[in-house]
Amino acid sequence: MHTNVALDLAALGGFLLVLARVAGVIAFVPIPGLAAGPDAARIVLALALTVTLLPVWPRPAPADLLSARILGWIAAEAALGLTVGVAVSFLLEGIQLAAQIIGLQAGYSFASTIDPTTQADSTTLQIMAQLFAGSLFFAFGFERQVLRILGTSFASIPAGSYTVSGSIVDAVTRLGSGIFTTGLQLALPVLALTLLIDIAFAVLGRLHPQLQLLSLAFAAKMLVALAFLASVLAVFPAVFEKFGAAAFGTLLKLLTR
Repeated sequence: MHTNVALDLAALGGFLLVLARVAGVIAFVPIPGLAAGPDAARIVLALALTVTLLPVWPRPAPADLLSARILGWIAAEAALGLTVGVAVSFLLEGIQLAAQIIGLQAGYSFASTIDPTTQADSTTLQIMAQLFAGSLFFAFGFERQVLRILGTSFASIPAGSYTVSGSIVDAVTRLGSGIFTTGLQLALPVLALTLLIDIAFAVLGRLHPQLQLLSLAFAAKMLVALAFLASVLAVFPAVFEKFGAAAFGTLLKLLTR
């Protein structure tokens, strides 16, 4: 007995369009630890999410699948993933900027190690901030927010209809300014303390020129900055959560309107 297998071009086109959006989000969203994983795991994750979104698969006309229009649709889906990825990367870069500012001012920029995600040289304080930001990302459930945005975006933005408008560019640009706001807000207490230490050593050196304070200033700044950073570390989760709520709230308004 022979079995005839019929290929539904409309279903195949819907699968490809949904897969393009899911793959774009997975490729561009900097979920901590995902980029360092094997490629096969990311491919399986993209396919699994695409299959779970079966009820929202579009059914484009077969004539459109055989034309160049399908390439424009796939590019639009990749642009949507890029929009979500850029917004989420701003969230993680805020803590990275704070660590870079503190490390440069306190002297930790001289100690470098290997970044486990990019295999490149990076400062130790920046790697610690990256791991801390990744832990906060999962602690606040932001990965579920990414999946929520991905799932609900098909209701308001059908596959292949996404366009990068001026309002989206303006909203994402405003989120980008939050990098500097968050970074300075987190680093400012340590910066102020290190500045006071520099002023104190400068005054002591002026009053007693015979004292060799230059060799002590570097070590004192590192120890005091580290101790003070440990005391204000409890503020980081609240600032991270606030910035994350603003970022995902903006994405929900843009992509699920």
